[in-house]
Amino acid sequence: MAFFRGGFWQLRAFDNDKADEAPTRWPSVAAVVPARNEAETISRCMKELTGQEYSGEFRVFVVDDHSEDGTAALARDAAEAGGVTERVSILQAVELQPGWTGKLWALEQGIGAAAASAPEYFWFTDADIVHAPDTLRRLVAWVEGRKLDLASLMVLLQANTIPERLLLPAFLYFFLKLYPPEWIADAKSKTAGAAGGCILLRRESLERIGGISAIRGEVIDDCALARAVKHSGGSIWMGLTRKSVSLRAYSTFGEIRDLIARTAFTQLGYSALLLFGTLAAMVLTYVVPVVLAFAAQPRVWGMSLAAWALMTVTYLPTVRFYRLSPLWAPLLPLAALFYTYATWLSAKRYWMGQGGQWKGRAQASVKAGD
Repeated sequence: MAFFRGGFWQLRAFDNDKADEAPTRWPSVAAVVPARNEAETISRCMKELTGQEYSGEFRVFVVDDHSEDGTAALARDAAEAGGVTERVSILQAVELQPGWTGKLWALEQGIGAAAASAPEYFWFTDADIVHAPDTLRRLVAWVEGRKLDLASLMVLLQANTIPERLLLPAFLYFFLKLYPPEWIADAKSKTAGAAGGCILLRRESLERIGGISAIRGEVIDDCALARAVKHSGGSIWMGLTRKSVSLRAYSTFGEIRDLIARTAFTQLGYSALLLFGTLAAMVLTYVVPVVLAFAAQPRVWGMSLAAWALMTVTYLPTVRFYRLSPLWAPLLPLAALFYTYATWLSAKRYWMGQGGQWKGRAQASVKAGD
């Protein structure tokens, strides 16, 4: 993994916080924001989203997905406070249709509402994320300059509490290990991934894959979208940013456990064989070296310490990305053990008909006959 996994741990290679050369013309963009019970974050999200320093035509479509906390009203108030009501549309989602996941159904309605103005790009962004004023400008310049069909940014997660500091940098590390950005950008590689909190997508590319309905039942919708675009011949890219920040806090280990368990078994294709292989590989790779580092035989503890040191070195750039103390880096095995447990829990919940839990919905369940 350190030497033959696309350099996934070398984060500087795909940091997108630097300005790029501006295109000769700024294309039109429609931001689509699916929102379900986001009262705590939607006002700040809207303030930063509508405050984008973008010279092209830019509209925002917020789709309220049956919120019970006044999300739509708060979004409308934020637009009025910012004096941008003419550029913001607040939509009420209709009843969730069979075969669709909630987020994708909300996106579908936002895309349909935006279609009247025929935007050249769609910007899919979550209601719990705040973007720096230059985010859209940087993304568009990057896509236009490289003729990309889809570009996404992994936003900065919160790392304030002990559970967050121990586990959320590891979330980024493991995600990049699964989807090395170098491989994502390589047209010859089958690897396709994206970060759903911030995706810029050409309208023509979305139409080419058959619209968002082509992936309507996908739980890991961001990677499914990237895969569909890449398989259709499109060029995709994924990078990192500190300038866009998630407002969602995870104050307890249980909250992060549920974050992981929501999609871990989906990532494995609901395969019991892949599940047990993954659990064994995680223990062998991250836990066994730590245990054997205390063995009596010098040959054993020497090699085990070397393995532990190597995983620490590869994890250190991620820890630095979050501006945390390097002392968190050697704790990667502990985080890996937690992720192993959460992956097992993900499978258990799926088998119990409670898979893909998010905002009160179970979006992955055992199919009839399984």
